[in-house]
Amino acid sequence: MNNILLLVLALFNAMFSVSQEPEVNTPPNVIIIFTDDQGYQDIGCFGSPDIKTPHLDKMAQEGIKLTDFYAAQAVCSASRAGLLTGCYPNRIGIHGAFMPNSRHGLNTSETTIAEMLKAIGYKTGVFGKWHLGDNQMFMPNNQGFDEYFGIPYSNDMWPFHPQQGPIFDFDPLPLFENETIIDTLTNQSSLTTQITERSVDFIKKNKDHPFFLYIAHPQPHVPLFVSDKFKGKSERGLYGDVIMEIDWSVGQILAALKENNLDEDTIVIFTSDNGPWLNYGDHAGCAYPLREGKGTALEGGQREPCIIRYPKRIKPNRVINVPMMAIDILPTIAELTGAKLPDNKIDGKNIWDIWTGGSTISAHEAYYFYYHVNELHGIRYGKWKMYYPHKYRTLNGRKGGTNGLPVEYEYNTMEQIELYDLSKDISETKDVASENPEVIAKIKLLGDKMRLELGDSLKNQKGVGTRPVGKVEN
Repeated sequence: MNNILLLVLALFNAMFSVSQEPEVNTPPNVIIIFTDDQGYQDIGCFGSPDIKTPHLDKMAQEGIKLTDFYAAQAVCSASRAGLLTGCYPNRIGIHGAFMPNSRHGLNTSETTIAEMLKAIGYKTGVFGKWHLGDNQMFMPNNQGFDEYFGIPYSNDMWPFHPQQGPIFDFDPLPLFENETIIDTLTNQSSLTTQITERSVDFIKKNKDHPFFLYIAHPQPHVPLFVSDKFKGKSERGLYGDVIMEIDWSVGQILAALKENNLDEDTIVIFTSDNGPWLNYGDHAGCAYPLREGKGTALEGGQREPCIIRYPKRIKPNRVINVPMMAIDILPTIAELTGAKLPDNKIDGKNIWDIWTGGSTISAHEAYYFYYHVNELHGIRYGKWKMYYPHKYRTLNGRKGGTNGLPVEYEYNTMEQIELYDLSKDISETKDVASENPEVIAKIKLLGDKMRLELGDSLKNQKGVGTRPVGKVEN
């Protein structure tokens, strides 16, 4: 009997001899992988029938898949500004896509994710496409990034554009390393590989420091380029080859984290800047089952595939249907790292509880979809998406172009308010505005409130809270 008591006491002491001090959550490394013009369906786990993406599919199994995640706007520069600052792009004066030699860019008075994290000791790097102003004052090294390798704007802004001459007069496309042009590109086939190799080197070099790595792939924006190792590999043609190489790149990043014992302590976020450029046809992505694509506030223009992996703190293999937007990433990273939020007002909110399953309620009462400089086109409110009357571009059922040559868009006009129940009608095929006047009334009140703050040029209503875009004075 005494022996049994002694054994029980020994087991009891063994169970409680471990220190009861609370676990210390060290700040994670942060990696954002941001593609260009990728469609909602262009990943295996989001339903692609003809593009193999084993690394992204595994990443979703080991993390979370966000089905209702939105880009900040449906076009390049504005979307990137929203991601990096946590603001609606029109709050910070950015719309559309900056052209080369623009006198405007992301105002250096704004705080980027890189600046926020650098202030608490993070190493920061961006590899790929910048597109927030190519004047030196707006470039990455002046926006919080220690290292930069890539192109300053979209990869089609070069002399080989199909409309060079009649419409455009682009200079050679420069390749930057920090503030120095190291090459001008005439072929982009090795760019995805170079960006990946630079990113892996950055991880290895900074394995003993917390880091923020922003991988902004220029692909699959046209013109499409892929290395020989993936050429002809996809059932989807060249576009599928490009996505397969991006998937390979994701695999290289995740492997580098494991090799350097950083896997558990790194949050990796994969998404895209806007939907597919549909008039490029067989060189464009697929937003199915969503309506329309890039350049519209409709679902296909801004709802994007999003996958997040953080083994230490995010439980795996979950699908989350709560609406979220790229503007929410900055404040969520601030929560995870203990960084101070920007002094300027931002629009994003901390959505960490949603990622971890602690909440299934959106952090926002509504999300606002602006386009065409400062036109409020749509509002997402719970399961509802309401659109104000506006013009939008479309192919009206026509096929897009072939072999990298686009067809012209047509323009349709919504003549009156339209309302869709996205929980039943993700493709936005049935306008239910007439059946839900109380929902329309509620959303219109929210829209009126936002118009007072950010304006709406459709209503000739100037916002009082919009901050100025950066401008070269001389």
